[in-house]
Amino acid sequence: MKNQFTISVFTENQIGLLNRVSIIFTRRHINIESITASESEVKGIHRYTIVISEELGLVKKVVKQLEKQIDVVKAFYHSNSEVVFQEIALYKLSGTAIKDLSIEKIIRKHHARILALEPEFTILEKTGYKQETKELFDELEPYGILEFVRSGRVAITKPMKKFNTYLHEVEMAAKQ
Repeated sequence: MKNQFTISVFTENQIGLLNRVSIIFTRRHINIESITASESEVKGIHRYTIVISEELGLVKKVVKQLEKQIDVVKAFYHSNSEVVFQEIALYKLSGTAIKDLSIEKIIRKHHARILALEPEFTILEKTGYKQETKELFDELEPYGILEFVRSGRVAITKPMKKFNTYLHEVEMAAKQ
């Protein structure tokens, strides 16, 4: 049975590595639902956060294959219950739409906030789960959304030991 998993891949920051990582999923016909890349808590190490829906056995194989890549330091997989995650969405509305009082009620109801208020447009921001950002989109759609963008998942794991602890253990084992 397919379940949603968050895969965290810790890497060195090398040109072309994201391409090599995505090819692993492509070859196995796995759709990447979202992917984000950023610096990690360890200097010189970057983190890819990848969301897929797949069977556990295949997820384990993919993680092992990711770890075989040069420049990949370590990869982990987690179910949704093992991570705390959010996404951010930005909504651009016309400048006249914000004058409607019902828009203000929608913004408050969804705990969104106004990032930019210009005569020609208004930009709203909502942080939350994908379903929450979609619900706000659905409520704003009748007022005319000029632009919409949603980030990939940003996640922190609950049970995982710190990545730098893992690195320390590897260094200690190498010295012995």
